[in-house]
Amino acid sequence: MTGAFLAGLVAGYGVAVPVGAIAVLILGLSARTSLRVGAAAALGVATADGLYAAVAVLGGAAVAELLTPVAGPLRLVAAAVLLALAGHTAWRALRPRPASAGAGDGRGLDTPGRAFAGVLALTMLNPATVVYFAALVLGRGEADDPGRAAAALFVAGAFLASASWQLLVAGGGTLLGRALTGPRGRLATALLSSAIVAALAVVTLLGR
Repeated sequence: MTGAFLAGLVAGYGVAVPVGAIAVLILGLSARTSLRVGAAAALGVATADGLYAAVAVLGGAAVAELLTPVAGPLRLVAAAVLLALAGHTAWRALRPRPASAGAGDGRGLDTPGRAFAGVLALTMLNPATVVYFAALVLGRGEADDPGRAAAALFVAGAFLASASWQLLVAGGGTLLGRALTGPRGRLATALLSSAIVAALAVVTLLGR
């Protein structure tokens, strides 16, 4: 049982640690808004990873085979969403607004609820995650009958690993935001985040 949990932890860190568009998005949200918003986005990623780990444990090779043909179209959708988010972030940073308007004005992903739901949906557009988990489950020889307890521990390990890493990213964004509290600093971080997310969206598109 402990082996299943540790395997889930390793799998979760394996899929979470590489810095991609989602990590940059979480970092930027925390820097521009608050730790609550960044943490909500981080938990959205972890929830998606946990769901995909559960699907992989339950479905194994059948799920991977089913999702592989649609990986290309979903990657296109993910790239389009990332480009839209990058453009929206840049537009909000550049447009004039009243002095009373704060960073957490409830638009875009700037509230915890919207950050969680939006990042969860965006992360779910990456079927490569479930293929990754399915491959690991198959490699451990447990795809046919993993056992309920072992399956639950594997999923819990994957979720906790993803959550801990993404929350660390969110905390880093909060520290960055505190270091750049002025209007120019906020503008710079917003535009930098937008540029990086847009670049990663292009990489996602070309990677198909």
